[in-house]
This record gives sequence, structure tokens and C-alpha cells, in this order.
Amino acid sequence: MKEAKIFSVIMVQEAGQYLVTLEEVSGTRLLPIWIGPAEGISIAAALQKQAFPRPLTHDLLNNILKELNAKVEKVVITDIKNDTFYANIMLKAGDNLYTIDSRPSDSIAIAIRADAPIFIEERVFDKCPKIDKPITDEEVEKFKKDLERLRPEDFFKEK
Repeated sequence: MKEAKIFSVIMVQEAGQYLVTLEEVSGTRLLPIWIGPAEGISIAAALQKQAFPRPLTHDLLNNILKELNAKVEKVVITDIKNDTFYANIMLKAGDNLYTIDSRPSDSIAIAIRADAPIFIEERVFDKCPKIDKPITDEEVEKFKKDLERLRPEDFFKEK
């Protein structure tokens, strides 16, 4: 099982859906998951810390869990079968641990609000085409440092 974080959330107008992409925290693999518009809006709103006058469904569930002294320990993208992703929300209430079957989109929306980690089972990566991040965080940092050392005349060197 690999920890992941949200790499991007994009609305694809032609499809009328959103594409949420998770990235492996300690690696370079990406996992794109198509989700519905309501869940896409909910995830994007939570990432942007957007507040609404009344709670959205995922906010409501998070509020209920808080009132019941239950905590989202983590969410796990567990499998993909027939082009459908599966996930579990792992809850702790008192001394009890619960595994709740969920759609990945709902589990991600809840994880963001609960500040809970997201994990992906290795078998999910195995069943999907391999997609790597365009560049690693280390490459971005190296590029920034290289830019700091560049002088204008470095761009116009004769080859």
C-alpha cells in the first residue's frame, strides 16, 4: 500500500466529468480516476478551503463523525474491477475500527475534510497503465536553483 496525495482535479467539459489524479507520495506514479461533477466540485471546494452557507454532503458526513467522536484514520483505494474503482474509509470510534465501503471520489472528499491520509493498494497500480509524473519534486527544485544561477547572457551563447 502506497500513500498518495492529490496531484490535480480537472473538469473535462466534453465528458461532463472531473478527473482527479492521485500521486504516489514516495514515488513518481500517478493514478487518474474519473469522477462525477458533484464529487469533483466537492473535492475542489475542499482543496480551495471554500466555505458554503450550508454544509455540502461530505461536510455533513464529516460533521456527523465529529459529533460521534469518530475519526477518519485513512482512506484506501483498494481495487479496480471492470473499469470501476473501489475504496474503503477506515474509521475509528473509541476502541472500534470500521471499514466502510465507498466510492473513491467520496472517500477522497471526506479524507480532505478530515485531514486523513489517502493510500492506494499496489494491485490498483498493477491493473492500470503506468503513468509517471512529468517531473519529480527534486527536478523542480534543481531547476529553480539552476535558474537562480543563470545570467541573461547565458541564454544567448553561441553553440
